[in-house]
Amino acid sequence: MAATNINRVVLTGNLARDPELRSLPSGSSVCKLRIASNSRRKQGGSWVDKANYFDVTVWGAQGENAARYLSKGRPVAIDGRLEYREWEAQ
Repeated sequence: MAATNINRVVLTGNLARDPELRSLPSGSSVCKLRIASNSRRKQGGSWVDKANYFDVTVWGAQGENAARYLSKGRPVAIDGRLEYREWEAQ
């Protein structure tokens, strides 16, 4: 049987800013990261880099460790799942 409905994402890049750690009223920790990853394509005979930015949320002890050991500019690799959210403005 083929594997279906697997939601797994691997991102590599550099931190675009310092991690932001906060605690929820429940006591859980949550850390926000922004990762910059380049994509490269050929344009008119030369290669052009384009930065892509991804917002990442890390929960619990992993978030606390991310905030403790990571800083802007550090290379990172993230293995997780993708969540897509959309909303309509009022």
